[in-house]
Amino acid sequence: MRDATVAELVTAVQGGSRPAFAGLYERFHRVVHAIVLARVHAGDAPDVVQDVFADVWSRLPDLREPAAFPGWIVTMARNRAIDHARRRRPVSDDTADLAVSPPPAAEAAAALRAIRTLPETYRETLIMRLVEGLSGPEIALRTGMTPESVRVHLHRGIKLLREKLGGSP
Repeated sequence: MRDATVAELVTAVQGGSRPAFAGLYERFHRVVHAIVLARVHAGDAPDVVQDVFADVWSRLPDLREPAAFPGWIVTMARNRAIDHARRRRPVSDDTADLAVSPPPAAEAAAALRAIRTLPETYRETLIMRLVEGLSGPEIALRTGMTPESVRVHLHRGIKLLREKLGGSP
């Protein structure tokens, strides 16, 4: 399953393959986590990610074009995170709201707060890169963005983040 394309995995999952679903999870869970983390409290993110993948499992048979999966799951993750954030208290600057086990360093908490103030496009891309450790090409492949767009978003996002954190531009 490691060499299968996303479309092949989707088709296999639509046929009931649990190992193929595990392959999709392996490829996309960090992207989904980044999108969710950009919108909800860190402590709530794992539950929201789990909800997204539960939705994927139940709704994937309805996906007509398997190659459209990356954009489909990204949209699903955004919508689920937005819905969750609307039902919960807003993400604030309170460091306690960002606590995960183990608690992040003060610098990491400040960086995450600063990232959350950026425009959505930069916020998601930066979290995918800086928190989830995805490379630019991995972000492009898993989100449907072009590699050039990813580079631009990372460059501009890092520049804005440096400004927010008081560093040099």
